[in-house]
Amino acid sequence: MRKLIAILFVLTVALAGSAARAVQPDEIMSDPVKESRARDLSRELRCMVCQNQSIDDSEAPLARDLRLLVRERIAAGDSEALVIDFLVARYGEFVLLKPRLKPQTLLLWLLPPLALVGGGFALWIHSRRRSRSVAPDPALLKLTADEQARLERLIAAEPSADKAV
Repeated sequence: MRKLIAILFVLTVALAGSAARAVQPDEIMSDPVKESRARDLSRELRCMVCQNQSIDDSEAPLARDLRLLVRERIAAGDSEALVIDFLVARYGEFVLLKPRLKPQTLLLWLLPPLALVGGGFALWIHSRRRSRSVAPDPALLKLTADEQARLERLIAAEPSADKAV
C-alpha cells in the first residue's frame, strides 16, 4: 500500500511540474504583476502546433515565440484585450482556446446544449414508447388446458428437495 501511495505521489509531482517547465526562466518578466497578466493571457491562447494546449503549457518553439510576443505587448503597455485582438488579427480566431461569442461561432456555442437537450428528449420519447409496449396482454399470461396439465405432471414427477439431502 505504501508503494502505491509513493508511486502516485511521484506521478502527481512529475505531471504537475511538466506544465510549469514550458515557460523558460529567460521569458519571465521582472514585474510580478505584468508576469501574472502574461501568464493569464498565455493560458487563454492556443498553441498552433499542439492545438489542444495553451501556449503557457506548450514547449513548442512557436508557443515560446507567442509567449514572448505576449510579454512584449504587455511591457509596451497594451491591455489584455489589445493583446488578444492583436493575436487574433495576426493568427485568426483559432488562436483562442475559448472562442468569442459571435454569429460565426454561435453554432459552436449552442450545439452542445442543444445536443444535450435533444438527447434527453430522445430518451424521454424512447422510455415512453417502451413503457407502453411493456404492458403484457392478459390473455398471453394464462396457460392453456394442455399447458396446465403438462405443468402439473412435471411438478409431480420432479423429486423433492427433501429427498436429495
